[in-house]
Amino acid sequence: MTKQDRAVRTRLALIRSAAAQFEAHGYVRAGLARISAGAGVSSGALHFHFADKAAVAEAVEAAAARALREAAVRGHGGDGYALQRLVDVTHHVARLLCADVVVRAGLRLNVEGAVGRVRDLRREWRECVQGLLAEAERRGELAVGVTPQRTSAVVLAATTGIEVLAREDHQWLARPSLTDLWQLLLPCLAAPRLAGAVDPAGSEPAGDQPVGGRPAGDQSAADRPVGSDPVVSDPLGRGPVARDGQAEAGRAGLALR
Repeated sequence: MTKQDRAVRTRLALIRSAAAQFEAHGYVRAGLARISAGAGVSSGALHFHFADKAAVAEAVEAAAARALREAAVRGHGGDGYALQRLVDVTHHVARLLCADVVVRAGLRLNVEGAVGRVRDLRREWRECVQGLLAEAERRGELAVGVTPQRTSAVVLAATTGIEVLAREDHQWLARPSLTDLWQLLLPCLAAPRLAGAVDPAGSEPAGDQPVGGRPAGDQSAADRPVGSDPVVSDPLGRGPVARDGQAEAGRAGLALR
């Protein structure tokens, strides 16, 4: 293993360890000594990669944002009903939250404003939901009288509530919980011609669902180096955007908050 490879692995280990500490204790109570110990490195190694706790927290939040933007881009891309893609992206984000401590901690740090307001993940998730519902309206997928504005408020409230409840019990993020939600909402939202066409359990195979660990084939948010993601089209129509947690322009929309 080269020196550069070791440095990358050390940085990723520190991000994962920090995420575990931030999730368990919050930003204020999380200590650098515990973070370095959890990563199996010295305090000096931690300070080689990060100037202070705020820098570590920023790295955790950026990694989480990057993973969630990938989920949003995935939801906006492709064919099929926009409503189905909205259902699918909520299930995919729930899997990320269930399986990846970096994503959970990054969201908590962002909402608490622990390292400053560099990005606003709540707003990004709102834009993601509104964008998919606007597409559904354009394609005639919404029932008469249903508007993207009113519907997005309901979806945002429901998904935010599930994410908050899941902080104490991850079963709220399990597939049956979100399936129940969509079974209630879809008959009210979808045009009659879509009756039975949108799967509230999501269109992805059940085998992709996590039991308690990381979803099969998924990579932890911390394992994706910044700058490793390709440039994709912004689903909100604002041109190309790099899938980089540091990028502020062209954000695709995020996770349950």
